[in-house]
Amino acid sequence: MVGMAHPIMFSDDDPGLAELRAICLALPGAVEFVSHGRPCFKAGEKGKIFATFGAGFKTGPGSHRRIDSALCVKIAVEELPAIEADERFFLPMYAGSSPWRATDLARPGTDWAEIAELVDASYRAVAGKRLIAELDAR
Repeated sequence: MVGMAHPIMFSDDDPGLAELRAICLALPGAVEFVSHGRPCFKAGEKGKIFATFGAGFKTGPGSHRRIDSALCVKIAVEELPAIEADERFFLPMYAGSSPWRATDLARPGTDWAEIAELVDASYRAVAGKRLIAELDAR
């Protein structure tokens, strides 16, 4: 049985996507691909995902809200308390107990330097030693 393809759930002119692409694709070996209808970025062709664009969160039993301009990144465990205390961040659906959190890039006042730091930290959490060494050598 062949699975159904997910519909594309983004447009190239979505708020924050161009900026996010520039940040992610500047990292060594970063690759963009579409998964579940959304742009994802991984560290190397066979690497792990370090950022995704678009997320949802539960608003109550059996209901959720989509935020198509959300950035999802992996957060270091020691950083989670600060992130969870910040109202700009939310637990994306399907993240469960994993350290992934999301923020809406279309929110007024988005700090792109902060977004770049979050993406960098998420990348470093999943990238191999060679890619991290290449990043550090820049």
